[in-house]
Amino acid sequence: MEAKEGMEGALQHLEKEYQKLRAGKANPQMLESVRADYYGVPTPVEQMANINTPDPKQIVVQAWDKNMLPVIEKAIMAANLGFNPQNDGEVLRILVPPLTEERRRDLVKRARNEAEQAKVALRNIRKTANNNARKLKEDGISEDEVKVLENNIQNLTNDFVGKVDKSLETKEKDIMTI
Repeated sequence: MEAKEGMEGALQHLEKEYQKLRAGKANPQMLESVRADYYGVPTPVEQMANINTPDPKQIVVQAWDKNMLPVIEKAIMAANLGFNPQNDGEVLRILVPPLTEERRRDLVKRARNEAEQAKVALRNIRKTANNNARKLKEDGISEDEVKVLENNIQNLTNDFVGKVDKSLETKEKDIMTI
């Protein structure tokens, strides 16, 4: 059934969007957009160094070429991410600052907005599936069978809306937990 595949796609998209929302925990993806000057070529930091998160509040950047540490440090500062890397000559340590209450509330609003967009996508998929079911009636399928099909579509939609709500609840808890 293509409706189910479409709804699963909408749910997967929501989860992908949630990964982009920073919840105050260190994550190597936070440095994805940072580019450093590698001998005249702007290069993503992940191609110049190993990026780890030994604990939820710290990112460690270990350059493959130690001479590049100051260059990577400058690039992280210039990226304006709110990070202040410490260079000990071996690695860069970045302490991820805790989120303010206002910033947490803002992130929760964005998470709710993403969830609402996912629900709109689910309703659009339901509408298309119901229209397809009604077309089947014109092709000679009984009205009772079409009603059963529409009920199945509605149950599927309710199931996926519940999954979106559960996902939002989990993300909200994640964001608001200090």
